Parts: sequence; C-alpha cells; structure tokens
Amino acid sequence: QVQLVESGGGLVQAGGSLRLSCAASGLTFSSYALGWFRQAPGKERELVAVISAGGITYYADSVKGRFTISRDNAKNTVYLQMNSLKPEDTAVYYCAARALTYYTDSNRYPYWGQGTQVTVSS
Repeated sequence: QVQLVESGGGLVQAGGSLRLSCAASGLTFSSYALGWFRQAPGKERELVAVISAGGITYYADSVKGRFTISRDNAKNTVYLQMNSLKPEDTAVYYCAARALTYYTDSNRYPYWGQGTQVTVSS
C-alpha cells in the first residue's frame, strides 16, 4: 500500500528556482531511503539525488551545488529544492523509496511516484 505523490513541477525560466515535494504513505517513513530521479525524452532515467534514512545525501555531479534534497519525517515528505535551473534540467522528475539502505541505482528502488514535469525555458 505504499504510495508516493510528487508535486511542485511546472514551467520556469533559466536561472529560476523550483521546489518539488513527494508525500509518502503506507510506509514507516523514517526507516526509508528516498531518491529523486529524472528522465528526459529519449534518455535513460538518471539519478538526481538520494537521502538515507539517517539524512546522508548524495548528488549527481550535474546538479551538485544547485539542488538540495531534504526530508521532513514528521510530514512524511521528501523535497528537492532546485536553484539556478538550466534548460538541460528539463525532464520528468520521479520520487522513489526503498527500505533501509540507499543506493544510487534506480533499479534498487521498488516504490515510485507518477512523476512531475519540470520544464526550464531560455
């Protein structure tokens, strides 16, 4: 009965900011690692950022210094703050979850949200 629901996507101009949210239910949130992945048309799904149950974070080199992943266990929500957005950030962004240990490989995550579109214009 695990469910992940993303929100916050939309259209933004280059250099702008956007914050994505992912609300989780049906799991013991504090015991799960969470991740954000993205997929652009014609491209494979790729890691954006992950956060462990203990709050340890890992970022793809392409977003390091611009994006921040965080979690609020009281709200069962994980966030992705995206600053200094570039057109190449345009993609569908997905929230994912797995119990305990976090990984950077999307294949390790059994639970996924439906995705939210982020479009960055020039």
